[in-house]
Amino acid sequence: MAIAHTWPGWVATGFLWFLAFEFMMGAVTKFWPGPTFFGPAYSIKFADWGWPAWFRFVVGAVEGVCALLLVLPYHEPRFLGAAVLILVLTGAVVTHIINHHGPKESFAAPIHLVIMVIVVLATWPAEWMDVFRPGQWS
Repeated sequence: MAIAHTWPGWVATGFLWFLAFEFMMGAVTKFWPGPTFFGPAYSIKFADWGWPAWFRFVVGAVEGVCALLLVLPYHEPRFLGAAVLILVLTGAVVTHIINHHGPKESFAAPIHLVIMVIVVLATWPAEWMDVFRPGQWS
């Protein structure tokens, strides 16, 4: 079911577009070769966090695809995008905890994790197989 054309529906849609923009920016910066406006290059950050430098491309691609799924006007792709982002954000939160980052570096991931859990709960499909049947999206 698409979000209704009422002011709460427009607010929810605008919020999802804002989240998608944030995750798309995160995806783009993962592919950026040098320093970003978030700090040093992600190739350096991922290596410092104990991940291989190439893993930033995997995370960036997943974030980009999920950002696109968040803006589709159906609950099923939004559910799928938010559910996959929960996995990515759980990894980000654990990575920040393991590396003992301060609040400044660790603030965004847990907040976005909670938001994605809310999006998943709000877009939970009546039948879980509906997520895998794009022709049946409501």
